[in-house]
Amino acid sequence: MRLQLFPLHRVFGTIMAVKWTGGHSSPVLCLNASKEGLLASGAEGGDLTAWGEDGTPLGHMRFQGADDVTSVLFSPSCPTKLYASHGETISVLDVRSLKDSLDHFHVNEEEINCLSLNQTENLLASADDSGAIKILDVESKKVVRSLKRHSNICSSVAFRPQRPQSLVSCGLDMQVMLWSLQKARPLWITNLQEDETEEMEGPQSPGQLLNPALAHSISVASCGNIFSCGAEDGKVRIFRVMGVKCEQELGFKGHTLGVSQVCFLPESYLLLTGGNDGKIMLWDANSEVEKKQKSPTKRTHRKKPKRGTCTKQGGNTDASVTDEEEHGNILPKLNIEHGEKVNWLLGTKIKGHQNILVADQTSCISVYPLNEF
Repeated sequence: MRLQLFPLHRVFGTIMAVKWTGGHSSPVLCLNASKEGLLASGAEGGDLTAWGEDGTPLGHMRFQGADDVTSVLFSPSCPTKLYASHGETISVLDVRSLKDSLDHFHVNEEEINCLSLNQTENLLASADDSGAIKILDVESKKVVRSLKRHSNICSSVAFRPQRPQSLVSCGLDMQVMLWSLQKARPLWITNLQEDETEEMEGPQSPGQLLNPALAHSISVASCGNIFSCGAEDGKVRIFRVMGVKCEQELGFKGHTLGVSQVCFLPESYLLLTGGNDGKIMLWDANSEVEKKQKSPTKRTHRKKPKRGTCTKQGGNTDASVTDEEEHGNILPKLNIEHGEKVNWLLGTKIKGHQNILVADQTSCISVYPLNEF
């Protein structure tokens, strides 16, 4: 294992980043951290590695079938218990002994893209390539809900903190959905491409036509009411949950290429975004939302969708939205020229200090310190 230092350019200076090596031989696809400082990473070819806080690999395994490990998730109440998705399977492991799975579930029909555990840890959500989200009761080991409204790949799903029966999802059908597990249909749906259609009523640029708003990643802030979505059009969108519907608070061009990852830092409204442009940025979502609310500019309302656009999906789309601002007007607090397409972002504390962990197209994990935040 070799630790390598790389420069990090930001708005207020330059610091050094560290790369963890020796854990994988193929591109790293996903990351997660436990409350006790253990870290896990999944990679192409079925590779799974556990790490110590100092970047030392503690254990390694390769799943049979060599399906990509697309999501890893620690149990908050049992820090050594790890869920990992590979292919259509979810495995339960003890990171202290990465030899055999403690248990495994095969509830999805196609490759799983994302896992999410609710706050009470009794329900596990898994989103897959068919567009379905399976809700697994962890104790009974049975599927209690099968949520099928995405018409394309469901790329990301997240339970809302403090609301164990509520979750949000997004997919390559360009739709973002709010769900309550008490109902089989989503409470609210919006189609991100509708926003783009309204903006493109004037002259259209080639980039707008080539980069549809395919939604790649979703993240909910610790309060449970604010969430963000990153899409292929390079835009970062921030929504607020208001009862059974959502309102878009902000939408801005955060990256020159698709936004592959969004991630709220724990217990804050600081939002990390990573893109296919090789950049990682940190935004103060709360500050920007407050600026919008205090702005004398009148809030504009989106046009009502054509009849039948979302009634077929059982949701509502008549959310109000502020004027979208370009990146030049909403400035990041931090801008990292990472240089590689971002596969996964994680904000976590290592030895008491906040850090950004990055998985990209290489077999390394990059660690950037965030001492000022």
